[in-house]
Amino acid sequence: MIALLGGGPFVANDELDRRLIGIAKATEVVVLPTADAFEHPSRAIDAAVEWGRRLGVSVDGRMVLRRADANDAAHSQAVRGARMVYLVGDSPLHLRSVLKATELLDCLKEVINTGGVVAATGASAACLCDPMTDPRGGAFTLGLGLVDGLAVLTEAETWSPERLHRTLRLARGFAVGVLPTGSALLHSASGWELVGKAEVHGDLIG
Repeated sequence: MIALLGGGPFVANDELDRRLIGIAKATEVVVLPTADAFEHPSRAIDAAVEWGRRLGVSVDGRMVLRRADANDAAHSQAVRGARMVYLVGDSPLHLRSVLKATELLDCLKEVINTGGVVAATGASAACLCDPMTDPRGGAFTLGLGLVDGLAVLTEAETWSPERLHRTLRLARGFAVGVLPTGSALLHSASGWELVGKAEVHGDLIG
């Protein structure tokens, strides 16, 4: 399963997170704070550890902050063997630059293909998609492509109606998910599921 969460990593999604942990049958969750590389990524790991205590799983925080880290054998092995991986952070452009065409991105695909869960919140969720919402202006650009034919607008409650309308008008030939914090889009072999106040403009494929 791929889980695209609107926002609030480790604080706003406990009910859904418990469900994802159960789907993955995970006793440990690998956390990648890659998109927070320049914003104290260790704080994201600390929050994840507290979240893990609350939800009854251990956390393996991996400081994958540069492209060299994304091709590091130890990090790749940890992700490849994970039942659930959680990506957090607010810089999708940095996340894309670190993971694009790397061994670790291939490992994320393996987690999904072998029945595990890859979850991402906020801007990190936007980056998993192709197209990706560009944070510099709300247009669309290339993403990591774990999900094709869908872009997501995350933390949608912070978007003005004008910005939201303008961005939706730019979408051509692909669906757009509008995800406030606390909502999500889930994709599995059985198709798509909308959680909470998620909305989709256009047709979802698969």
